[in-house]
Amino acid sequence: MLEDHMHDNCGVFGVFGNAKAAELTYFGLYSLQHRGQESAGIVTSDQGTIHMHKGMGEVSEVFGKEESIHKLTGNMAVGHTRYSTTGASSLINIQPFLITNRRSSLAIAHNGNLTNATKLRSRLDARGSIFQTTSDTEVILHLTARSSKTRRIDRICDALSSVKGAFSVLFLTENSIIAARDSYGFRPLCLGKLRQSWVVASETCAFDIIGARYVRDIEPGEVLEISAKGLRSRFPMKKTRAACCIFEYIYFARPDSKIFGENVDKIRRRLGRRLAREHPVEADIVIGIPDSANTATLGYSEESGIRFEIGLIRNHYVGRTFIDPHQDIRDLDVKVKFNTVRGVLKGRRVVVVDDSIVRGTTSLKLVKLIREAGAKEIHFRVSSPPIISPCFYGIDMPTRQELIASRLSLKEIERYLQVDSLRYLSLKGMLAIKALPDTRFCDSCFSGKYPIKPPTINGKDRLASKRSRSA
Repeated sequence: MLEDHMHDNCGVFGVFGNAKAAELTYFGLYSLQHRGQESAGIVTSDQGTIHMHKGMGEVSEVFGKEESIHKLTGNMAVGHTRYSTTGASSLINIQPFLITNRRSSLAIAHNGNLTNATKLRSRLDARGSIFQTTSDTEVILHLTARSSKTRRIDRICDALSSVKGAFSVLFLTENSIIAARDSYGFRPLCLGKLRQSWVVASETCAFDIIGARYVRDIEPGEVLEISAKGLRSRFPMKKTRAACCIFEYIYFARPDSKIFGENVDKIRRRLGRRLAREHPVEADIVIGIPDSANTATLGYSEESGIRFEIGLIRNHYVGRTFIDPHQDIRDLDVKVKFNTVRGVLKGRRVVVVDDSIVRGTTSLKLVKLIREAGAKEIHFRVSSPPIISPCFYGIDMPTRQELIASRLSLKEIERYLQVDSLRYLSLKGMLAIKALPDTRFCDSCFSGKYPIKPPTINGKDRLASKRSRSA
């Protein structure tokens, strides 16, 4: 439903040193549900035996029966909630993955996308590796199994040094959890503390639900081993310039999370303020497209002095529709998810703030709803620049031809959406809202400049034909 928006990638969560590790991981994944709704899984260790439960569906569906959690014994756990960006949406690709190698077990949960997975997979396949899934994550396990290093932590470091692209990954062994992040730091990963236990998660909102406190981010290029001996960090990967995904701030992360060293709510509010300074307009009210644009809309309202109103109501209980609407009710998909507040919109000059425009089809339907509610004028404002290029680092994004801003000019998009005016935040303005002084972002979907060269298939660039599908 509403395939015009980019899909969240995946969420990972881990606990070390707590008798209720599985239960804590369940709640952690519940908080990370926005990062993936296709499948979920948890693997635990009780210092010798590995237990696992996973399935298709949301976290509450997969672990709906109480016994599914109770059988996951042990004081350490790793969990994963998935939206596929590499590999099909099917049972075989549900994470965590678990293997036995050299008489020991190893599980993995991955958020990201490996740009050299196809090349590595072909090489491993030629050497006799047998793949069980279509996910790029399995490549890391095969590289680990084939490493000539003696110690397991060194084999993991060896494997991670061979892959390219984006990965925030958690490993679980019989007696430790290992957290690692690629040297560019594309996707977030943070460390927390719950009394004497250690926790790791994609976002800090997963700490809040269990009462853990944020300690720090896992650093780009860091491999952090958590065991009974405490914490030990290694930096085996080649050091590079950081390139944190700025779209995490714009859309993916929850506003109550802290990622890349800064609160998401604060960054989104800055984006909205900057947007109001760059593109002011005379209007009566400003409304946001719920929920991801709410905070940027507040920033726009505060900076512009235009009153913030709730003009659209989102239905949070929408699943997948089981029928395709006929042509005469083709707008039913957006009406199932959104409804207008007519008393707020009728006769008003309205500023509509959204975080991004992808294909433009959903934006067009929302504008139509707002017009039908009686809005006098509609001025569309976007708290990010035009999206002109696909992502290769863990975001499910359309091909370049499907991105409306890559094929139409600003005026053409304005006419397509049937709005009185359309303006985007500038690239310079977006990058001016740095989280921390030394934070550097990946803005490839807005600039077309990639920190890592996009993968190729049979020597051909995937920019045009690719539909990025990660872990």
